[in-house]
This record gives sequence, C-alpha cells and structure tokens, in this order.
Amino acid sequence: MPSMLDCLIVGGGPAGLTAAIYLARYRRSALVVDEAKSRCAWIPTSHNLAGFTGGIRGTDLLARIRAQAETYGGHIETGSVAALERVAGGFRATLGDGREVNATAVLLATGVIDGQPRVHHLYEAMQRGQIRVCPICDGYEVIDKRIAVLGHGAQAVGEARFIRTYSPAVTLLTLGEPMTLTMEERTDLDAAGIAVIEEPVTAVDAGADQSTRLTLESGQILEFDTLYSALGITARSGLAEQVGAEMDADGRLIVDRHQRSSVPGFYAAGDVVSTLNQIAVAMGEAAIAATAIHNDLRHRG
Repeated sequence: MPSMLDCLIVGGGPAGLTAAIYLARYRRSALVVDEAKSRCAWIPTSHNLAGFTGGIRGTDLLARIRAQAETYGGHIETGSVAALERVAGGFRATLGDGREVNATAVLLATGVIDGQPRVHHLYEAMQRGQIRVCPICDGYEVIDKRIAVLGHGAQAVGEARFIRTYSPAVTLLTLGEPMTLTMEERTDLDAAGIAVIEEPVTAVDAGADQSTRLTLESGQILEFDTLYSALGITARSGLAEQVGAEMDADGRLIVDRHQRSSVPGFYAAGDVVSTLNQIAVAMGEAAIAATAIHNDLRHRG
C-alpha cells in the first residue's frame, strides 16, 4: 500500500463498500476502515432494493458488496479511525491500533446510530420483525397490522402519520415522556385515528403469534404485531467535526451535488449525509462521491 493513499474510506456499509468498488475500478489506491457497525447488518430482509425479488438479508448484502470490492483489489480492514487531521497534501488518520494513514482524499461513510428502546434481546426482536426502524423500507410488510410507534418528538408524530397509510391500527407511545403537541397536531392525529398514550411502559413481554405485549404503569395491557422505534438518530460525524466540515443541526454533513463537503478533499455519502436513509440512495451517493474523487484527483495532476 502506498505511503499516500488516493482515498481513505471510513465506514464499510453499503456506501463505503460501493465507493471501494468504484475507486478500485478507477485504479485508485483506497483503504476502507470498517468498525463493522453498519445498521444494514440489522436488516432481517430488505424487500425494496431493486434486483432482489425475494429480498436479501442485510448481512448477505454487505458480504456480496465486500466480495465484489475485493475482486477488483479493494483493501478493507476491520478497525476504527480514532482521529483525523488536515495536513499538507491531504489528511492524516490515526487508526484505533495507533497506526497512521495518509490520504489525499477522505470519504466519510460512517452512517448513523438509531435510538432504540431498552429491551432484552433487541437484535433477535428486530430479526423477527417485532421491532423495526424504517417504515419506508418495510411498511409494506405490516399492512393492516397492529402497530405501535415509540417516540415523543416531531419525528415520532411524522412516522405515525406515515405508517397510518399502511394500517388503521396505529398507536403512538411516548414511553412516559410528555408530548408537546399543538391543538392542530392533536386534532390531525385524532382525525387520522392515531391514539396517543403518554403513560410509561413498565414491562415488555412476548404475546401470542410473535406479537409483543406491553404493560402500562396503570396495569393496562396492550398487544401489538410490531413496534417502530422513532427515538431519533445520532450521526456518526465526529471525524467531520475534527476537520471542520459543515453539518446541519442534527450533525449530518452538508454536501454539494458531487458529495463534496465544505472541506476540500473531504467527501461524504450515505446516512451520515443530510439525505434519505435508504440503501439505494447510499449506493448512488457513493458512486457520485467516488467519481468526483477520481476526477478531482485527475484535475490536481
């Protein structure tokens, strides 16, 4: 590996690995440093990714993209980037094991972390479809089911109203947090038939036929076929902050139409960007970013 890479890719989800494919085919030296924390790995089956009629598990999709990148000579390491700084000619990254990597360009593809309810065996519950995080991805799979949306902010209200187009049985549970809704917002929820329950949940148990039984503080028991977590997301954008890249109020990167950030040579793609959190979008942004990196390096000579 050269002493100065063309590009360091931070993150090995769909965006980072797709960028690795493109850069390898552009004959660019690149290294993917992946913490193995892609939210894609939590997807039991993706049904809205074009080309996979029967759906595909998130882990299988990641393995396929990784293998394709490696076929063209892509270099992928499991590890972390502890620090990133701007230096003459590009960037210097300090990896979690203490090694330093220099690169002319950096592509940040670290994604986001979903806020999740505190329940036992969370991963297993998500694999069974009892807890979900993306109604755009899998709302079709819960048509006419009993659905609870967990959250207490504007995102939760918006998600409940979105899911209402799939099922008439939608309940918004704030988990004991007060909702600060205007009268108009409450009227809209009532008109949509969305119940709002602000009482704390004291117990979560398995119900019949893979349903989930929730016990409220009052002792009332509610049963749902699936729960959607709308507890917010946290962008994994700490490295962008270290180099001074511009971000929005949620900590997600602001980029131009070529995925360039406000810092020259620093690009971003996928969920860490202020955009739609979808695998297809992340892969498309990665293709755009990798092409921009290749062309920008060409123009630099």
